[in-house]
Amino acid sequence: MPRGRIRARLRRSHLYTFSCIRPRSTEEGPHSIEGPGYSRIVHCNQPLMHKRKPLKYRSNYISTTKYNFVTFLPKALYEQFHRVANLYFLGAAIVSVTPLSPFSAVSMIAPLAFVVGLSMAKEALEDWRRFMQDMEVNNRRVKVHKGEGDFGDKSWRQVQVGDVVKVEKDQFFPADLLLLSSSYEDGICYVETMNLDGETNLKVKRALEVTLPLDEDEAFKNFRGMIKCEDPNPSLYTFIGNFEYDSQVYALDPSQILLRDSKLRNTAFVYGIAIFTGHDSKVMQNATKSPSKRSRIERKMDYIIYVLFSLLLAISLISSVGFAVRTKFYMPDWWYLKPQETDDYYNPRKPVLSGVTHLVTALMLYGYLIPISLYVSIEVVKVLQASFINQDIQMYDEETGNPAQARTSNLNEELGQVDTILSDKTGTLTCNQMDFLKCSIAGTAYGVRSSEVELAAAAQMAIDLEDHDSERSSVSRRKGKQQEIELETVVTSKDEKDNKSPIKGFSFEDNRIMNGNWLKEPNADVIRLFSRILAICHTAIPELNEETGGYTYEAESPDEGAFLVAAREFGFEFFKRTQASVFVRERYSSSGQPIEREFKILNMLEFTSKRKRMTVIVRDEDGQILLLCKGADSIIFDRLSKNGRLYEEETTRHLNEYGEAGLRTLALAYRKLEESEYSAWNNEFQKAKTSIGADRETMLENVADMMERDLILVGATAVEDKLQKGVPQCIDKLAQAGLKIWVLTGDKMETAINIGYACSMLRQGMKQICITAISSDAKEVVKENILMQITNASQMIKLEQDPHAAFALIIDGKTLAYALEDNMKQQFLGLAVDCASVICCRVSPKQKALVTRLVKEGTGKTTLAIGDGANDVGMIQEADIGVGISGVEGMQVGNISNSLFLQLQYIH
Repeated sequence: MPRGRIRARLRRSHLYTFSCIRPRSTEEGPHSIEGPGYSRIVHCNQPLMHKRKPLKYRSNYISTTKYNFVTFLPKALYEQFHRVANLYFLGAAIVSVTPLSPFSAVSMIAPLAFVVGLSMAKEALEDWRRFMQDMEVNNRRVKVHKGEGDFGDKSWRQVQVGDVVKVEKDQFFPADLLLLSSSYEDGICYVETMNLDGETNLKVKRALEVTLPLDEDEAFKNFRGMIKCEDPNPSLYTFIGNFEYDSQVYALDPSQILLRDSKLRNTAFVYGIAIFTGHDSKVMQNATKSPSKRSRIERKMDYIIYVLFSLLLAISLISSVGFAVRTKFYMPDWWYLKPQETDDYYNPRKPVLSGVTHLVTALMLYGYLIPISLYVSIEVVKVLQASFINQDIQMYDEETGNPAQARTSNLNEELGQVDTILSDKTGTLTCNQMDFLKCSIAGTAYGVRSSEVELAAAAQMAIDLEDHDSERSSVSRRKGKQQEIELETVVTSKDEKDNKSPIKGFSFEDNRIMNGNWLKEPNADVIRLFSRILAICHTAIPELNEETGGYTYEAESPDEGAFLVAAREFGFEFFKRTQASVFVRERYSSSGQPIEREFKILNMLEFTSKRKRMTVIVRDEDGQILLLCKGADSIIFDRLSKNGRLYEEETTRHLNEYGEAGLRTLALAYRKLEESEYSAWNNEFQKAKTSIGADRETMLENVADMMERDLILVGATAVEDKLQKGVPQCIDKLAQAGLKIWVLTGDKMETAINIGYACSMLRQGMKQICITAISSDAKEVVKENILMQITNASQMIKLEQDPHAAFALIIDGKTLAYALEDNMKQQFLGLAVDCASVICCRVSPKQKALVTRLVKEGTGKTTLAIGDGANDVGMIQEADIGVGISGVEGMQVGNISNSLFLQLQYIH
């Protein structure tokens, strides 16, 4: 992207007031880094120094295969002779070369070699496919500094610790990098971490101010520096280190670290230093080694072989005892056998020895009780089953043109024995596509189109009607008829809408406010204000599409993008952002001509999971200062003034309806500010912003909280996170089959609960049990409180009188860390097993794997894990069966899964 463009010159620090700026005057003091766990030293732009001891860091080559060229033979042989029958025939083959064998050696060795060789060949083929997929990742290209300010393409596998790497827009980061600079002057860049934590919203990363001049290739000609930091570890959200540059030491924190497998978005390019490469990177530290999984039928076959072998041993013992007796007492009379000239195998003087040798011979002679061909038959059947899966036309994805893939045939039959399914959310249950569907403005609900949840409920209602007794009363029949007509109307409306040209991010339908008709509404002024809030209160950047003449929006989250599209369709098009202003083109006005309005941005208070709201303070063309705010309804309603609650009752009712429909909701509010009031507050805000110390963030939040008061409610929005096709029906069928379903997601709790409703995991009337950790520095106090919550919840379920009552357990990652400790995990598992649905929010990839292990080992039943991103790798490897969904979060999950499907609906 040319640096002359306005978009590239924006100084993002004017927008991000909390975590994304530092005081200009000085940098924070360096961390005290010493002792175990903090021994890593990185020489910037000097990668060759890391090839020598004591550094000698790992390369950037990664492997998810079970074997390599050296270990294949011993590991594969070990796998094969784990099977009891193969072990038996190996012993028989060894004995066959001795005189004890009743058969020729070839007749024993050839079948064994064929069976073992065929199985090993299948293992080699499946692992070769994993190897080729690894090579696709290792051979991705990225620009690396070669010296003298020149950058050239290298494969990912060639990237070394200390390399200066240039990553361009929409590329993945090849290693864990320290951000040095970006195409923005302030060193800000947008990062999509969906591949790591499943979150769809973009994260803002920022470079140290001292490295901002390093923003072009030539600047790295003589660049040198040193990084001292923590050793490789699996924590995705922490980083401690110091950066020594120009004889100064600067503290590093997670906001400067770009993690491998996350993607650069909305930024032309960034420069970074490789800190952790290959299996030292945080995402690979979260992965576990590819385990060797054996199906239950194989273990059952081993048990059957033990029984057959015991029978074989008993028959052989009886035979050998009889042989020893007859050899001792009868053989001396059999002159034709020349008893005086026999060897030890038939010696009447040594009957015990003769009996023992005959036992070995009998074991081989009766060995056909052990079915060596059974393993071959099962292997052939499994390979054919895998082939059928790969060629199944009903699991073919027309959009991508890819079929399902059974990446290993060892576990096919396990799919029919699954007891618990553990699933990721983002990209697995949902499509990561937000659509603006409904809104409430001035207490009036707008939007007549139904959500997927409402359509699914209507369809279920129709099914229930059909199942009713045919002898219902005529009134009931008429009522059912009416309900069926309503369902037909809803579906028809949906179909008619689908026939129109779809607008990405916008599924809203209501003629009352479309095409300028809102001007005729009684609350036209409030609708205008509502649309302006959508068009102004955001951090997005517009980009002109030269082909269509329209604008697309690079937004931090898909919700923001949907709001901007909705504002545009309502007639308020955000089309330009400068250093200090936002420009909106209002298509409908009293004059009948489009008007371009400028709103000067005075302050922007960003949305965080803690604040749960975003605020922008602007000055309009009339000089009026406005505070525009959007956020969670519980937060906004608590901040309304007495005069600002005019629409609260109606809006609350609409929000409840939207929540029941599985929609994500936000409330919108505003406030007019006097010049003197704003000036006094801004002085306090600037003091907090330029302060130095650990309490700076707290001071900023307190000052912001002072202004975000006495708001006036305008309305609420409802957007739909599109489910993957067929997900509610799939989950409903799985639940009817008695399978327990867990969702393990990195998303926040509100989002996960909404999706739980949308995909039928949570239902109206289901009792929710939320386990959360209290705020306390004393870990023992926190643990005792969590244990008490688990105990009380378990007791409540036991005392429940209604036999049809259903419970849902919801727990976050911080609480889960305590619940998974040895002295609490069994109680947690007991509670979870008693619940119909379990949702774990804000969980790390490591926690996903630990939960999967707990369920697998604690219940002793077959578990199936489903995911689509690198953050799901550990979970998939830990489960009895791992299924990868080919989504937008990359393909690393496909490399380690047992099966790769294109959509979740193919599971059932």
